[in-house]
Amino acid sequence: MSSAQPAPVETPASAIVELARDRAIVVCCGSGGVGKTTTAAAIAVEGARLGRKACVVTIDPAKRLADALGLASLTNQPGLVRGDWDPPGELWALMLDTKSTFDDLVARYADGPDQAKGILTNRLYRNISGALSGTQEYMAMEKLFELHDDARFDLIVVDTPPTRNALDFLDAPRRLTRFLDNRVFRVLMMPTRAYLRAVSVATQAFLRTVSKVVGSEVVKDAVDFFAAFEGMEQGFRNRAQRVLELLSEPETAFVLVAAPRKDAVGEALYFARRLQESSITIQALVVNRLHPRFGRVPSVLTSPSAAAQPAAAPLAALLGNLKELVDIAEREEQYFGTLAAQVAPAPVARVPFLSDDVHDLHGLTEVGRYLFANDGPVVASPDSS
Repeated sequence: MSSAQPAPVETPASAIVELARDRAIVVCCGSGGVGKTTTAAAIAVEGARLGRKACVVTIDPAKRLADALGLASLTNQPGLVRGDWDPPGELWALMLDTKSTFDDLVARYADGPDQAKGILTNRLYRNISGALSGTQEYMAMEKLFELHDDARFDLIVVDTPPTRNALDFLDAPRRLTRFLDNRVFRVLMMPTRAYLRAVSVATQAFLRTVSKVVGSEVVKDAVDFFAAFEGMEQGFRNRAQRVLELLSEPETAFVLVAAPRKDAVGEALYFARRLQESSITIQALVVNRLHPRFGRVPSVLTSPSAAAQPAAAPLAALLGNLKELVDIAEREEQYFGTLAAQVAPAPVARVPFLSDDVHDLHGLTEVGRYLFANDGPVVASPDSS
């Protein structure tokens, strides 16, 4: 760690409130177990409190968002969360269902019911619609785009999967485009296109070779799937490009969520660098579950004369506990001070350990009390590691 005096980074509350008040999309990113879902829900609650029509969507299949909102469950469609909002706003929530979203997408892009049925009943489609690597992340982007275009909402808050998968989430539109341009995809499409009949003999030879490896039924399912898919790929390309543009627009904000642990900060630093490589600016850093800062132990309490007092023994135990808490708080400052410097000038919000778990709107409001009204300095140490 660097011994140089770190510079404080001020945290204007209005800078973080602005995300819930003015932005159209807020994407919460971070590693697992750092309070990312709670942060996303708290931002959506703040949006509703400010009179907006907010919708929070989680990509994580766990029930964390439902638990944070005090709900038994969530579905793939937005559900209204009852709350006492003044001015009158709205809070909606949903949990992504990959296959249902994919099915809806096929129905939207198909030329008619027959084409949609041909895809939805295809065995290859049924296998890949919920299990293919990257499908969940791409469907999350589709759901984001769908919600953004829904007139019922003016604020969408996204709770992404843990960090490394969240990077897949951000790259999903590009990967879809690369897949549609892939040579194997084009080859499988060739037998279905009239203007490529001339090369279909070579294509069929290729498919026969593949059949010997994976089986003729698998190849038939693949060819049938791509035949049914013909004409739809351009719609997918256009949508993927629009999602990329949406993520880069000024109305979209990225919030990085971390915990003051060395491993969590390391993950957050990795994610921050990847975002910066993609020319995405982090608009706020939220650090959850901080130990309280009590300040230095007064020297008068640790002096030899104080130690000689009759009450010194029980006091020494208390002072030992206090010193341990002070050391933990200072160590946390050093850990996430490096992260604060990396994402500067993004404001930093501090959320301490709370006395209870967050399991309803009251708990989320308590989180928001720290999230949106935080004005203490953060120790930033660019040279620490």
